[in-house]
Amino acid sequence: MRQKYFIKGLVVLTISMILISCNPQMDEESLHVRAKDIHEKVLTVDTHADTPSRLLREEWSIGERHDPDERSSGCIDLPRMKEGGLDAEFFAVYVGQGERSPEGYVRAKERADQLLEALYQMEKDHPDLVAIATTPDDAYQLEKQGKRAAYIGMENGYPIGKDLGLVEYFYDRGVRYITLCHGGDNDICDSSFERRNPEDNGLTEFGKQVVAECNRLGIMVDVSHASDKSFFDVLKVTKTPVIASHSSVRAICNHPRNLTDEMLKALAANGGVIQICFVSSFVKTPEPNPERDAAMAQLEEKYGSRSDIDDEETRKKWREEFMAIREKFPEERAVIKDIIDHIDHVVELIGVDYVGIGTDFDGGGGVDGCDDVSDMPNITEELVQRGYSEEDIRKIWGGNLMRVFREVENTAKQ
Repeated sequence: MRQKYFIKGLVVLTISMILISCNPQMDEESLHVRAKDIHEKVLTVDTHADTPSRLLREEWSIGERHDPDERSSGCIDLPRMKEGGLDAEFFAVYVGQGERSPEGYVRAKERADQLLEALYQMEKDHPDLVAIATTPDDAYQLEKQGKRAAYIGMENGYPIGKDLGLVEYFYDRGVRYITLCHGGDNDICDSSFERRNPEDNGLTEFGKQVVAECNRLGIMVDVSHASDKSFFDVLKVTKTPVIASHSSVRAICNHPRNLTDEMLKALAANGGVIQICFVSSFVKTPEPNPERDAAMAQLEEKYGSRSDIDDEETRKKWREEFMAIREKFPEERAVIKDIIDHIDHVVELIGVDYVGIGTDFDGGGGVDGCDDVSDMPNITEELVQRGYSEEDIRKIWGGNLMRVFREVENTAKQ
């Protein structure tokens, strides 16, 4: 009997030694090859980047490859989109929240038009590399042609002011989602960031009309940045699924920009999708840094809120000083595994059909391991590592978003 156990133990030991002696690099290589294959096969869509403001800089061209290690390079250009295998990007026409007055509305619309013109100029300047896209099918067709699809989202409904007719105006100019608000309350709804008015009044009567008009035209309603009450108010009135174009999970990182589990369940019931944001402070709760907080407070005292800066030269100075503060007082950044933890949470809570990617590149988005668009394959690799199937990854990288896009489009046709 003792000899029998000895032989059995010897066999187990031998098998263990064989497994240990196997080259772990081969496993990593297999993982890399599989992830690369999947990444190339699926349509990859990022639903939020603030790159259009860079298009206004004469010294910067989106058609040139910029060194990711250079601070002025930004996160996205067309060559790096190709390197990173990103097929489609929703470029944000971002307008910061200013005063709610006739003059403020005029300035906001002018700014939005300026950014829209810059996007169409990008298409004219680089016709072999990129094209403006307005339907879900466009991305698949452009992918076959080897071009990047440039969709347009409007971040902040402020340029609409109180003029409902401007919703159709912006639709005609190519806008396919509207983020209802940004860093402050507007005439559509209350923001998750507004501190001056602690009361959350949610969606306004005018906001209900805006949502209905988006449904009628085929514009996706984006609830990122919206207050909790605004979020639930939107779900009560919308006739189509909604998106959170760049938000993360509040159960993991307790930030008002993120969605609670209750909100995620309501989003799934609506048929919508949350696109996980890569802003480090929305992904991982940062450690306290009083010196950094004081420097940021001084910056705001000097320039006011970033969203209130209209002048491009002043905006540039603010940006330079902001980046200098970040370099002097760096935060511990989130990593790719943290991003996938948010995806895992959504999948475990409501299923794989309701989650996607919305980086917020060039608007503060970026984590260690995926700091610019050329790093996008690393996301797929971590998903494969976690056991996600090719079909799951296809949904996460764009399939879920396109499902919502098609439903919004079909509702408008009806």
